[in-house]
Amino acid sequence: MVKKKILITGNEALAEGAIQAGCLFYAGYPITPQNELIACMSKRMIEMGRVFIQAESELAAINMVYGASAAGARSMTSSSSPGVSLKQEGISYLAGAELPCVIVNIMRGGPGLGNIAPAQSDYFQATRGGGHGDYRCIVLSPSSVQEAYEHMFKAFDLADKYHIPVIVLGDGMLGQMMEPLIIKPTNHESQTKNQKPWALTGCKGRKPNVVKSFFMAEGDLEKFNLKLQDKYREIENKEARYEGLFLDQAQELIMVAYGSMARIAKQALLNLRDKKLKAGFIRPITLWPFPKEIFGQVVRKNPKVKFLVLEMSYGQMVEDVKLAVNGRAVVEFLGRSGGGILSEDEIIKYAKSI
Repeated sequence: MVKKKILITGNEALAEGAIQAGCLFYAGYPITPQNELIACMSKRMIEMGRVFIQAESELAAINMVYGASAAGARSMTSSSSPGVSLKQEGISYLAGAELPCVIVNIMRGGPGLGNIAPAQSDYFQATRGGGHGDYRCIVLSPSSVQEAYEHMFKAFDLADKYHIPVIVLGDGMLGQMMEPLIIKPTNHESQTKNQKPWALTGCKGRKPNVVKSFFMAEGDLEKFNLKLQDKYREIENKEARYEGLFLDQAQELIMVAYGSMARIAKQALLNLRDKKLKAGFIRPITLWPFPKEIFGQVVRKNPKVKFLVLEMSYGQMVEDVKLAVNGRAVVEFLGRSGGGILSEDEIIKYAKSI
C-alpha cells in the first residue's frame, strides 16, 4: 500500500483505522454524532469481505461483539454517550471473560438523552469501569483526525496483548471535523483468529477452551480478581502515554487537557507564552492508565508550579490530576459542559487570574 493523503472526518478515520487494523467483525446501532463511523463501516466491511451487523439495539451489539471476540475475531462496536451506557453490562462481561475488543465512544452532551453537541462528560464512565465489578478498560483519547486513525491500530493491538476491552474516547467535535489524513502502509490486515489459541474455534485435537466470567466455587472469584489486578498493574506500569510541551520551562503554570479540548488549550498556551508566562502543557493520551508519573516529575522539579485542568465537563479528569499531584501542588479547574466549549480567551483570562 502506498501512502496517500485524503480529506476525511474523524468518524470516518476511526472506521478506516479499524479496517486497516484488521477488524473482522463490527456490530453497532446508529446514534448521533458517530453515525458517519457506522455508515463507513457498513460499506467498507462488506468491501473487505468481513462482517458488519446493524444490531437491533446497543445491548445486542455489545453481546454480538462478545460472541465474535470469543471466537477469536478482532471485534468492535461504536456509539455515543447514552448508547455506551446501554453497553456497560456487556463491557463488564467482556472484561470478566478477558476478551479483547474495541469500543469507540464519540461523546455528546448529557446526562440523560442530553443533546448532540460535543462533551467530555463520559470520562468517569470510561476510566472507572462503567459496569459492575472490579475491572478496568484501557482508554485512548485522540485529539486529531490523524490520531483517530492511528489510535485504532494501537487499540486493537493492546486489546489482543492484554485480553481486555479498549475504549477509544472522542467527542462530537472530533467525530465531525474534517482534516487531512495520511493513510500509511500496514500489515495488520493479516490478524486472524488462528493467532489466538485461547479462542473458541472447536477442539480440533487440543484441550477445550473455556470463556466465562462465572466463578461459583468459594475463593475462585477472588483469585480471578487478583489475577486481573496484577494485569492492570502491569498495564499501568507499561502503557501510560502523554504529550508534554515546555515542561522544562514551566515554572508558573501547566495546563492539562485531552482530546478536542487539548487543541484549544495548546493555542491558549502559545498565546500565554508570548505574554511571557512561563507555562507548559500535558495532554494525557491514555486516560487509563493515567500518566500520573509525569505529574510527579514536574512537581519534584518545581514545587511552586500550578496546574490548570481544562475539560468539556464540570470536573472529571481533574480528580486524576489531583490524585497524581497528591497534594503537592495547587490544581485549578475550568470547564463547561452540555455542549459548551471553552474558548481560547476564556482560558487565557482564567490562567492570568490564578
